[in-house]
Amino acid sequence: MLDVQKIREDFPILTREVHGKPLVYFDNAATSQTPQVVIDAIVDYYSNYNANIHRGVHTLSQEATDAYEMARKKVQKHFNAKHTHEIILTSGTTHSINIIATGFTSLLSEGDEIIVSALEHHSNIVPWQMLCERTGAILKVIPMNEDGELVMDVYDQLLSNQTKLVFTNHISNALGTINPIEEIIEKAHSVGAAVLIDGAQACPHVKPDVQALDVDFYVASAHKLCGPTGVGMLYGKEEWLNKLPPYQGGGEMIEQVTFEKTTYAGLPHKFEAGTPNICGGIAFGAALDYMNGIGFENIAAYENGLLEYGTQKLLEIEGLKIYGTSKNKTSVISFNLNDIHPYDVGTIVDKLGIAVRTGHHCAQPIMDFYKIPGTVRASFSFYNTKEEIDALVEAVKKAKMMLS
Repeated sequence: MLDVQKIREDFPILTREVHGKPLVYFDNAATSQTPQVVIDAIVDYYSNYNANIHRGVHTLSQEATDAYEMARKKVQKHFNAKHTHEIILTSGTTHSINIIATGFTSLLSEGDEIIVSALEHHSNIVPWQMLCERTGAILKVIPMNEDGELVMDVYDQLLSNQTKLVFTNHISNALGTINPIEEIIEKAHSVGAAVLIDGAQACPHVKPDVQALDVDFYVASAHKLCGPTGVGMLYGKEEWLNKLPPYQGGGEMIEQVTFEKTTYAGLPHKFEAGTPNICGGIAFGAALDYMNGIGFENIAAYENGLLEYGTQKLLEIEGLKIYGTSKNKTSVISFNLNDIHPYDVGTIVDKLGIAVRTGHHCAQPIMDFYKIPGTVRASFSFYNTKEEIDALVEAVKKAKMMLS
């Protein structure tokens, strides 16, 4: 069992008030809060060894380089990548996906097929649509059912020798559905297709093992993992990263530059043009240390308890409907209240100090499937409590009374 009250002391923001009420933060699927140890790592960098990396012989540069590369090793260990150079540090999940989508421009031909799921965030839809426009490849979609689960029988039918890429999220940001990525990966590989998994929503709750998954690409963002915004990672199998061209040209990603020809650096620097978010990378490593110190099995068990409790309590409210009822899901509850617009519910809930997300959650095709404008989304983390869920339930009841 987690000592939640002790954990909450690690997060300074959880002591503040909003509109005169104690903050209840249920927008963790958008971004998690930051513990003091990560804030300290950021302050320490700028206070004591702020310098550019990889390029200086002076002491500060060497210290910054060592800290940044140590963070890369922490990411490698956390995701169990085979090689450190298979970890590319990026600005986040969206950046990571675009590196791969752009790289495959030279590898696809007209008539090739790529498959995406109906549960995707826009960041795992739009780059692939752009890729299809550039190459003439065909985008196909694994449909979803009313429970918010992928229809895997149709996936089997979509796969063919023309399939070159398959991409899906590990966990849906809008519904909390945990997708059967092991099955998706294995079946894609059986027809020779590569697989990219968007792990942005999964990584706060589970600890993916990229070698055990045998996934070709896995992407994530630090700010979902108690780290800072503006930094994330792309894992790619060495053989795939070597096949892909650089994403951007500039400093750091070169081996030798002349006006006649430029040769590119090896992995991982080939994909890391320009000065990176040095402080962010170091803080990413500190965040992984913090969460591993708590333990992902402990986090998952505790958050599952919050999910069960929250689901039970919210469904006691007459007229409330939950979207995303998969048996295999994580601590996200998306709901609507009668015919009340989710924005109106969210506004009243905010006045009571409770932060939830409203809208389509950058997953508009899901909302179109349900024929709704959006949902109210409450997403729980390991520093939340059942008492906070009780406060949410009372706030939703008040919103219903005021808006009905």
